Amino acid sequence: MQLPVVYQKAKEQVCKIWTTLQPLLTVHVGLASSATALIILEQCGKNKGYQERDACGFHPEGACCMLDGPEKIESTVNMKTLWKNLSVEGMDITLSRDAGRYICDYTYYTSLYYGNGRAAFIHVPPLSESVTAEFLGKALQTIILAMLEQCGEQRE
Repeated sequence: MQLPVVYQKAKEQVCKIWTTLQPLLTVHVGLASSATALIILEQCGKNKGYQERDACGFHPEGACCMLDGPEKIESTVNMKTLWKNLSVEGMDITLSRDAGRYICDYTYYTSLYYGNGRAAFIHVPPLSESVTAEFLGKALQTIILAMLEQCGEQRE
């Protein structure tokens, strides 16, 4: 599902994912236009600091995701473990604790909030000659399968 670069619509879609589909895990993928051959695994979402306006010229009330929400929410997926144990040939993977205060972080926090931490966010580089859609798809498949394995271990 492609989310719009609009705070309120992104929030509505994420809420809908959790209430209707009730997934074990929701994985969000966002574009990190400054990255070239780098995949960034985001560990947590932040609630406040959303000053930048979206595609419709709005920003959230109080510059935050959830007025009553905690300052940050950690993913139940241990991104540090993934980062240490994963290898994707031709692509560097790094760990981050700040998804930036825009639609990506807003979406991630919202998903972590509604999913009780069972969400993940991956920033990917733009497609290029060296990072093709097929290559990126295979890399994401490897990462997501490792996340699902981790979720399975947590349930046992």
